[in-house]
Amino acid sequence: MDNISDDEIEDEFLYEVEEEFNNPFLHFPPPSPSPSSSSQDQPDAIAIASPAEFTFNTSIASLHTYLGDVEDTRHRTSFLDGGAILNIPLFCLQGVVLFPGATLPLRVTVSRFVTAIERALSQVDVPYTIAVIRVHRETGSFTMKAASIGTTAVIRQYGRLEDGSMNVVSRGQQRFHLRRCWNDVDGVPYGEIQIIEEDLPLRTPRDAFGKSASSCNMLRSRVKMHGLKNRENELANSSDMMDVSASTSDQEIRSNLDSRIGICSTSGKLSSKEELNRCYKNKPSHIISKVFLPHWVYRMYDSYLLAQKAADMWKQIVGVPSMDSLIKKPDVLSFHIASKIPVSESTRQELLDIDGIVYRLRREIELLESIDLVRCKICQTTIAKRSDMLVMSNEGPLGAYVNPDGYVHEIMTLYKANGLALIGPAVTEYSWFPGYAWTIAICTTCRTQMGWLFTTTNKKLRPASFWGIRSCQLAEETRRNV
Repeated sequence: MDNISDDEIEDEFLYEVEEEFNNPFLHFPPPSPSPSSSSQDQPDAIAIASPAEFTFNTSIASLHTYLGDVEDTRHRTSFLDGGAILNIPLFCLQGVVLFPGATLPLRVTVSRFVTAIERALSQVDVPYTIAVIRVHRETGSFTMKAASIGTTAVIRQYGRLEDGSMNVVSRGQQRFHLRRCWNDVDGVPYGEIQIIEEDLPLRTPRDAFGKSASSCNMLRSRVKMHGLKNRENELANSSDMMDVSASTSDQEIRSNLDSRIGICSTSGKLSSKEELNRCYKNKPSHIISKVFLPHWVYRMYDSYLLAQKAADMWKQIVGVPSMDSLIKKPDVLSFHIASKIPVSESTRQELLDIDGIVYRLRREIELLESIDLVRCKICQTTIAKRSDMLVMSNEGPLGAYVNPDGYVHEIMTLYKANGLALIGPAVTEYSWFPGYAWTIAICTTCRTQMGWLFTTTNKKLRPASFWGIRSCQLAEETRRNV
């Protein structure tokens, strides 16, 4: 092993991961059409109840009761310092993007992954913690590729079954960079990860000016220097014009440079210091120090204002759960929306990759403004509209659930869908939504499994039925038709 390079180790690991996808723990094979399904093989054959008629208790789905009895670990891992490097058991999951704060259920059936959980429960430096990373098959290729950014998950509950398998309920904790990965001598997957240091939410410099007498005096002096004495009082009390030289925050300088100079805008991949150093090198200091900007430019980079806007849009589009309690925590809210926003798997990974609260919130606002059609990834057939979304869990319209074979599905719930056909009978066993039976649903155009139709077994439950669509089968988002 010592003579093998890190790249070779990673290639070997991913090859084994790819092979592991062929076992029940990591792969859910698409269904074969049943000969008896022809009578059901018609889209829109099921009448769906209006979302206004709702009696289902949405808190039940988030408990993952289908996992059976699980024991609370009663352990809460403290947050690790940004930049910390550690080796912990690694779970590579297909079709899953885990965010900090999101719930991830696991049904662990493969012995080496059971060993990985057992080691995580007993490790001393970071107890009850595993690393979770998304892997996907590249388009037009059989090669599996791992993302570079993942999330640590703290094991909150677990239960051991008689056959040796385990049921686990975990929660996302912190983002990390995956430095390398390997299988140890026992075949247990490990990853060397580096914890990402997250930035802090910032207000606009306008608030700082309002509280700082020295800043106001500096602004007043500059007004006099420009010969605008007759507007001194007006400008001194106005938030419409500001001087960059009076600012004390990186965020203000960045927003000034982004908007007025243009060359300093970034994708959020650089740290504040790196961005500022790059900008200072490209522009003379006298241009940076004497720029006046309207307050709306600064508002574009105010974490709290962006959080309010994102929460308001969420309320209009999705409705529940309410984001009001998180508005004062823009960092938490940005991850919460990212984990629940009904978009494709690759777009969710894009949101996880973004460094910076402001950049993540702005991207989420853009998505909330643009997402409209829900389409099949393979054939682009329109399945539904965003107005068809239905929240069946108090965690939101998109959540992760695990099937009996161990495959984790992230599904979006809809009260209406088109272009889907049903395969096989309705089954109540291992239902993610108590009181509902599930039937496999495929796209009538390309025959790809899109998800399931859930129908009530209790006449008192409303809605009488709804759809669960797999996020990994959703096409990339398109702009809403005007």
